[in-house]
Amino acid sequence: MGTVTIGVSIAVPEPHGSLLQERRAGFGDAAAHGIPTHVTLLPPTEVEPGTLAAVEAHLTEVAEVGRPFPMRLSGTGTFRPLSPVVYLKVVEGAETCAWLQQLVRDAAGPLTRELQFPYHPHVTVAHGIDEAAMDRAFEELAHYEAEWSCTGFALAQQGPDGVWRKLREYVFGSAVVPPQPAHADRGSLPTR
Repeated sequence: MGTVTIGVSIAVPEPHGSLLQERRAGFGDAAAHGIPTHVTLLPPTEVEPGTLAAVEAHLTEVAEVGRPFPMRLSGTGTFRPLSPVVYLKVVEGAETCAWLQQLVRDAAGPLTRELQFPYHPHVTVAHGIDEAAMDRAFEELAHYEAEWSCTGFALAQQGPDGVWRKLREYVFGSAVVPPQPAHADRGSLPTR
């Protein structure tokens, strides 16, 4: 029967998500329209289709212990030359993302796996494109900022067409959202 490829991530909400997806496509990243803008908690992982019920039960347990937390993106970074990626930095919420991804990959659960690189929460804005376009992404988004309250995460599956589709959302166990600064709705690009 084969395997399916799944991932777990925190969505970057609107209007930021669509804007960053369009910018990623504009830099020449052909995969941009198939990958909603996100912070990864579990990278693409192959599982047997029969294990999806156990995966969903496990993620429900993870969400139940989670609480809403502030997320903030600010500025760009890169994994080059190790990996051809330009990203937006998670400058607030990174520690909670790291804790969540450890729970998702817990050895007692169905999603145990080693990571290729140490976990580093980020939002990819360019991947695997030519160096000039990578440099442009790094420079043009250097002053980008976005803030929101993270209230959960989602399980997604990659289709045969390479497009990621959400299977289920998981809301954290508490509905209490921490207070946000007055400027929390910003998500702007610098004007030139």
